[in-house]
Amino acid sequence: MNPLRLSRAPRRAARLVPALLGLLLPVLPAAAQKPSTLTGAGAYGDWRADAPGVRRRLTSKDLPAPFSTKSATSFSSLIPRPANAWPKAPEGFVVEEYASGFREPRILRVAPNGDLFVADSSANVVRVLRPAADGGPKPEVNEVFLSGLKQPFGIAFYPPGDDPKWVYIANTNGVVRVPYRNGMTRAEAKPQELASVSAGGKLPGGGHWTRDIVFSPDGKRMFVSIGSRSNVTDDEEENRRARIIEFDPEGGNEKPYATGLRNPVGLAIDPATGAIWTTVNERDGLGDDLPPDYVTRVKEGGFYGWPWYYIGGIQEPRLPDAHPDLRARTVTPDVLFQPHSAALGLAFCTPKEWPAEYRGNVFVAFHGSWNRAKRTGYKIVYVPVKDGRATGEYVDFLTGFVTPDGGVWGRPVGVAFGKDGSLYVSDDGSNRIWRVRMKR
Repeated sequence: MNPLRLSRAPRRAARLVPALLGLLLPVLPAAAQKPSTLTGAGAYGDWRADAPGVRRRLTSKDLPAPFSTKSATSFSSLIPRPANAWPKAPEGFVVEEYASGFREPRILRVAPNGDLFVADSSANVVRVLRPAADGGPKPEVNEVFLSGLKQPFGIAFYPPGDDPKWVYIANTNGVVRVPYRNGMTRAEAKPQELASVSAGGKLPGGGHWTRDIVFSPDGKRMFVSIGSRSNVTDDEEENRRARIIEFDPEGGNEKPYATGLRNPVGLAIDPATGAIWTTVNERDGLGDDLPPDYVTRVKEGGFYGWPWYYIGGIQEPRLPDAHPDLRARTVTPDVLFQPHSAALGLAFCTPKEWPAEYRGNVFVAFHGSWNRAKRTGYKIVYVPVKDGRATGEYVDFLTGFVTPDGGVWGRPVGVAFGKDGSLYVSDDGSNRIWRVRMKR
């Protein structure tokens, strides 16, 4: 037998393998082609590992022991946006600078007619931006809707639906409302005070100052988020704080909806289920990688641990042996984020123009924090949701707010999906609003 003939067979097989793979790969299911998810120690990192499409999943089993590292103080000094710096979105999307000149743009909300409402918190005003009818890159209207506010943050239209009669605004010291009809660009009456410190002491002031606000889909319940006054104490100053409070639409019948949420910054209603979701900034001082911030579907009557426990019943070492009866009651949040990411605004992806892989998922803004040696946050991520529940992982969507050498020029806060199919992002680092849209 000719040995040369034997040697040709393996070579022919080697040539056939790539050809066969080329036929097979295109028909693999989409899930099989997704990038692998970073888990365990591999899920921790900093801005250098961020990029659109990077996926992470953290669980309570991945958490280190308290004080495994020193607790860092690493405040980011904002720099002007470098000429070559721009937010980075996945392939198929375009990022545009939509509006600028704000003092501190925070939460964004879209009115039923498509107008974009902006809480410019340091300016103590709410502005209204109207997208151009032709889809142009700048708003055709940019007006102050209401001034004279007190660090406004949350905005909600009431009753929910296509024809609201009021705009509710959550100031740091209470909730106010003004009459509204679709298309109004300036309030025509003075705000009516509802739940506030000066009107019956219904909202405590100071400490974490942001207050978000949403209504149940049937309009019967108003929910207001209020963060703690401290990092980790259990004194009287924390009474009626670190929770989501329920009121009726007139500001009465107060009761706690969920407690033990150290700083529940953003609120959103899942349009598919009516459930409340919130982002929570957890405590500092336990080290670089503790404890995770999170987003979760909120359980009515749920206790989420602060200040005595975190992430499903892990004891806070600075408050040992406190309230052991509460450990078993502590709810584990749905999706854990890298610690000190500072998750703020959130919104559900609703535009039909967007690919199916994004629709129905919740998008979250990471503001970035100071209590970590390596910078974490400064981006927009999305959390996959299936049948009303989070799958447990999160995926980078919009990055690039930090330069390769660690300079921070942008800090995302609010996210909102417009009637025009765009994602709007407020950035109180560069004091801009960005628009992310599908390529035409």
